[in-house]
Order: sequence, then structure tokens, then C-alpha cells
Amino acid sequence: MIKIFYGNDRAKVQEAVKRLFGDSYETIEAENITRADMDTVFRGTSLFGDVRKILVKSLDENKECFNVLEQYLDTPHEIVIWLNGLDRRSVVYKTMAKDKRVEIKEFTLPEVREKFYTFKIFDEAVAGHSERALKMCTEVEMVDDPYMTLGAFAASAYKKLELRQRNASEIIKILAKTDSDMKRTGIDGWKLIKKALLEIAAL
Repeated sequence: MIKIFYGNDRAKVQEAVKRLFGDSYETIEAENITRADMDTVFRGTSLFGDVRKILVKSLDENKECFNVLEQYLDTPHEIVIWLNGLDRRSVVYKTMAKDKRVEIKEFTLPEVREKFYTFKIFDEAVAGHSERALKMCTEVEMVDDPYMTLGAFAASAYKKLELRQRNASEIIKILAKTDSDMKRTGIDGWKLIKKALLEIAAL
């Protein structure tokens, strides 16, 4: 059975994978495989002959392999393919959507709250109102995307820099570090944003 997960709610995709596989499964980065590896991934057996649990990530970025995926729908293994995106107009999608051996599921984030509210959170921190900023942040973290929120903060910070407002450069440095930490660490994005808000409020 092949399950195809895609969408912008990456946390929900990860949760779904964990519910299916638990903590014991193989992870394959599609960028590291070639067309010749597809038989091994989808039909290769384990040392004990067991059904394998496999997560294949970003197969849509590897066109050489993605374009032949329909040839492997008879896999005996439990496979989740985590795509960055899925073109519903593609021949590959249309073929898989009709096949009962394939389950396709989209995970989408809720609509982001009005941007003005996000800007208000940032403004509260800049004004030194850390408690108010953190409270407002808590109100949106269940429905908003941390990456988009950080992007809104950065947009406000650069406007302040253009206007030569106080502490703009320091704020941008804080947000840049937060962005880097969100990409390279496993720390929850909202925890990093709240940390940034506290640092901004303390300037």
C-alpha cells in the first residue's frame, strides 16, 4: 500500500507518519536515489523478509524517479511518500488517483489570521510589552504558521530600518538568527518566535 501525503502543514504530515509507523521505519531522501534504486526501495526485501515501513521524502523533486512511480504501485511494503507539492494535472497524479492501491491525502494549514494582528504582536514587542506580545502570540500559534509569522515580523523590521527607527538593525539580527534556528534545529518554531519577542522587547 502506498500513501501519498502533501501540503503545507508539515507538522500534521509528521504526526500522520508517526501514527502509521511509530518510531521504527526507514527514511529515504529522494535526492539520494536514482532510477536504478527504485526496485530496491519499493520491492527489495529486508534481512528477515518482513514487510518494510518506508518514508520517502521529496520524491516530486526527483523527476527521474517520480515519473516511474506508477510502475511500483504493487509494492509489498508499507510506503508513505511525502511530497513537497502535487500537480493534479500531471499524468502521474491522474494514474495514481484512480488506483485503489494508493491513498492520497492533503494536509493544509488553516487560513492565516489577519496580517494586521501579526503586525500588532510585533509592535507590542518593539514597544517593550513582552507579556502582551507573548499572550497574543499564544492566541495565534494554534492556527497560524510560524514561518509566515516570522516573515511578517521581518517585513515590519525592514520598514523600520528604512525609516531609520531605533533598534531596527538589532531587531533584524534577532529575526535572522531565529530564521536560521528554525531551519537547522528541531526546536518548535513558536518557541523560537517567543524567544525572539522577548529579546526584541528587552532592547
